[in-house]
Amino acid sequence: MFYKGNCCHFCVIIKMMKKTWLMVFFPIAISLIFLGVLGIVLDSQENQEEVKAEKLYWFIPDGMRAEPDLFNIFEWAEKGKLPNIKKMMDNGAYGFMVPVYPSHTPVNFATLVTGTYPETHGVADGPMHVEGRPLDKVAVGGFRSAARKIPAIWSTLEEAGKKVFLLAMPGSTPPEIDTGMVVRGRWGGWGADFHAINFESKEDMSQRKKQGRGSRLFYFGPQLTQYLDQKVPEGWENVPESFSPALESEMTTWGATVYAYVYDSTDDDKVNYDKIIFSKDKKDILSDLEQSEWGDWHDITLKWQEKEVKSNVIFHIIILDDNGFFRVRFFFNNINEYITQPSTLADELTKGVGPMVDFVDNFPPQLVYYDEDKSTFLDEMKLSLNWHTESIPFIMKEYQPDVVIHDAYSPNQMLTSRWWLGYVDPTSKRYNDVTEEEREQLWEEVESMYLQLDNIIGEILENTDESTVVVLSSDHGAAVLNKWVRVNNLLAKNGLLKFTINEETGEPIIDWENSKAIYLKMDNIYVHPDGLAGDWTRGSGTEYETLRDQVTEILLNLEDGGVKPVATVTKWEDAGDFLDLPADRVGDLVIANEAGYGWNEEMTEDLEIFSTPLKTGYKQAIHPKETKSMWTPFIIMGPGVKKGYKIEDPQKFVDQYPTIMTLLGVPIPEVVEGKPLEEIFEK
Repeated sequence: MFYKGNCCHFCVIIKMMKKTWLMVFFPIAISLIFLGVLGIVLDSQENQEEVKAEKLYWFIPDGMRAEPDLFNIFEWAEKGKLPNIKKMMDNGAYGFMVPVYPSHTPVNFATLVTGTYPETHGVADGPMHVEGRPLDKVAVGGFRSAARKIPAIWSTLEEAGKKVFLLAMPGSTPPEIDTGMVVRGRWGGWGADFHAINFESKEDMSQRKKQGRGSRLFYFGPQLTQYLDQKVPEGWENVPESFSPALESEMTTWGATVYAYVYDSTDDDKVNYDKIIFSKDKKDILSDLEQSEWGDWHDITLKWQEKEVKSNVIFHIIILDDNGFFRVRFFFNNINEYITQPSTLADELTKGVGPMVDFVDNFPPQLVYYDEDKSTFLDEMKLSLNWHTESIPFIMKEYQPDVVIHDAYSPNQMLTSRWWLGYVDPTSKRYNDVTEEEREQLWEEVESMYLQLDNIIGEILENTDESTVVVLSSDHGAAVLNKWVRVNNLLAKNGLLKFTINEETGEPIIDWENSKAIYLKMDNIYVHPDGLAGDWTRGSGTEYETLRDQVTEILLNLEDGGVKPVATVTKWEDAGDFLDLPADRVGDLVIANEAGYGWNEEMTEDLEIFSTPLKTGYKQAIHPKETKSMWTPFIIMGPGVKKGYKIEDPQKFVDQYPTIMTLLGVPIPEVVEGKPLEEIFEK
């Protein structure tokens, strides 16, 4: 039985216990909550430190067309065709970019890596001419680092304490960085650069005449295709029996000689040559190949400036006809001690990754003349893109760079070659020259190239950490090429250019003294009323202006079936205002072509102006803003970048540099003309 008094006593005890609990445990609870909040804050601060942008991997494949209509790589990615590009889109910002005029590699790369327009950085073209130098030789090579009038991003980042690695970057050589690493900047005129060479049976030399200067590197350098005689073999040992009289050719290039033994391995009472043996001494067999086969890599010693250079070579048979006609290709390791900084880098990369296959084909293209060239092109492109893919984990683990800027040239080579763009792009005059089944196959090959680029991006993402800003962009796209316009033939027809043709090689011999106008790559016409011989100087006065007006009228009146191929003609003094080009490095007139046409510097005896080229893609001297096929992709991800953000309007090339520098927290040089893309930044 409970009494009223006892119950009240019990209630008092309970109240005292509650008060004691509050006094003891409430402060503990508050402390725990405080510590929890503090932990969250500290953890947040720690995470913020982890995601601070400190590194950069900028991948810039050359000629990677991307635009909203036909080559919409973002739609391809959404459909699952490009999974690694999709990862970048989901984790970053993306959109299209518009190159600068004249849409040529060295000009656009210089713009990308300086954040300035050509008028400021000084690169107006690949081959450039300046006053006081003869026009028959290049005065300033646009692919050289020295062509730029201001420093590139790699110099600025190295000064900021970053460890830089430059892989196959145009404009990076001769090297400008002191402590970083440089691998083969393309066509920078630095070091022992051994290009792939084709060797072909001479026969009647008709093919040689067709090529003219097109058989030479950049049309004026060393021979990229050599035409050879065949003879009765002498001094060979350890060779198989030939069931037709064997043939021999001596193949010499870059200071080395390899002998080819062409033989018939089939005992069928027919003349059907089917194999070629390659040997350096006619004793040890390096490769024994059939048509379309590739050999293994072999050591070879080449020569450069009287120096012996250790290298590697791989042999490939493009064509071997039953009658013994051959077309073979020697591909040389694209790196050696004279073309990497430091020099030991070449041997390390060759051992760690393999001999470098930087890009497919040559410039001008050599794999466009025979149907069999296409399969060789595809094989070589695969070798190239595989090398670039496999180099990434090796470079990142072995050298641990803070900054990698990386170019791969093969996309440009594919889209400006003979075999693809003209048959997949419906704006081409040759679009209906193939069946739908053939076009489907061509699209598969193009998409396969883009997938290989996507694989490279996958390796980049796999081998970079959260503190890395990863960027994908390109220097230009590619438009269809329907017609060559032989501008020099046009000038010759009007009596302004004098030349003859070498009957054996098909190469022109220019009479500079008696010529008053000439077109030189990629968009320049030089004029002078007193002739063009000797050191070139700009003309002036009434005669000069009359001549310029005459040439301008000839160009603007040119028609091809009612279509005018000339888009604009700009005087040199207006080049800065209208084209953002440096006036001191352009011709007296700068000419832009309408998409579908391309300027051709070569001359012919028949003075034919319009011709159908083997190539079906082109990119030079086109106004890119009005031509979407020249547009490129831009994807950026990393600390400070919005995720899954689509940039609606196409942006300017000059804006990429300051955007990257802002994310890295590196001061932007005052000379930079672009602006950071503020819309992509996390607030």
